[in-house]
Amino acid sequence: MPPRDETVSRTVSGPAKLGKRTKLLVKRLEPGDIAVIDHRDLDRVSGEDLIARGVRAVVNCASFSSGSYPNMGPLLLAQAGIVLVECAECDLFALLEDGSRVELRGGEIHRNGKLVAQGQELPLEAVVARTEALRVAIGDALEAFARNTVEHMLDERELLSGKLDLPSFNTDLRDRPALIVVRGVGVERDLRALRPYIRDVKPVIVAVDGGADAVIEAGFKPHMIVGDMDSASDRALRSGAELVVHAYPNGRAPGRDHLLSLDLPHKVVPAPGTSQDVAMLIAAEKGAQLIVSVGSQFNLIEFLDKSRRGMSSTFLTRLRIGEILVDAKGVSRLYRPRPGVAPVLSVFLVGLITLVVVVLATPALSELAGLLWLQLEVLLGLK
Repeated sequence: MPPRDETVSRTVSGPAKLGKRTKLLVKRLEPGDIAVIDHRDLDRVSGEDLIARGVRAVVNCASFSSGSYPNMGPLLLAQAGIVLVECAECDLFALLEDGSRVELRGGEIHRNGKLVAQGQELPLEAVVARTEALRVAIGDALEAFARNTVEHMLDERELLSGKLDLPSFNTDLRDRPALIVVRGVGVERDLRALRPYIRDVKPVIVAVDGGADAVIEAGFKPHMIVGDMDSASDRALRSGAELVVHAYPNGRAPGRDHLLSLDLPHKVVPAPGTSQDVAMLIAAEKGAQLIVSVGSQFNLIEFLDKSRRGMSSTFLTRLRIGEILVDAKGVSRLYRPRPGVAPVLSVFLVGLITLVVVVLATPALSELAGLLWLQLEVLLGLK
């Protein structure tokens, strides 16, 4: 969608859908909704999810960008023509009811014709300018990321030393390639590009939480689902995959309650770091030949864009796994698909048709073919 003239405030209206956890809210959103979120430093994945749901506007009760690094969520929304209103001092979760119809007039939020709160509309030009300025001044974010990484090296030595207590799994990973699918940037595109690889190599598919739904939507089936089970749908959890709940190091596992309510068998792995880290470490420790990361972070901006302390542990996990970890984009570019059954069958049929035409067009060959056919009938007892 081409960007509009963002210097003029726009008036939009629609049902307000409220959710403090964006990744859960997007499941309830419908085209034309106005999403009311509380998401500081809106990341790229959340921005793409909101765009995919067709929202008309996004009202954020926190700062779309705190200024610590160039997060891409607000820019993607603004470029898609979605109205952005920042209302960091507003408690809209107390002022509005879920599903109530609201109207945005610039930064003003109205319900039933009455002003409910006053925020600030962010035009495209302002979002672009702020993002570019943050790209230039990214040094502070790098320093903070480096400090977090050093802290994790001290606090979470298990990630580097391999001292994780892993149970036995039904899923066999020994000497097999593994696909670790995370709900992240471009996961759908990467799965499409990897279709020939998955068809030919048949890797073990390990989905991390919401990545399980992306796997199923792409037409595949996860063999294992790892996570705190707050993003994967019940359909994915019931798909027959082996379920592994990522618990805190002290053993507390909030995701277990949901699986118990669904009466689904599962195993628990207490570990530091993120669920993505645990999935990669399970694959590595259980002898995977190769680990292909799908939808995960692979460059500095993507690491910073997750905007959370845990991404430093993910960085350390990659160091721990080493050379057996590759990105999906690299595999899709280097892998050469094997010819399928259809092309081989087509070549065979074309060759057969050509042979029949040549035989029929040549009298000598036609008589020879008739003689051979007669002898075949005699041998088979047909005559």
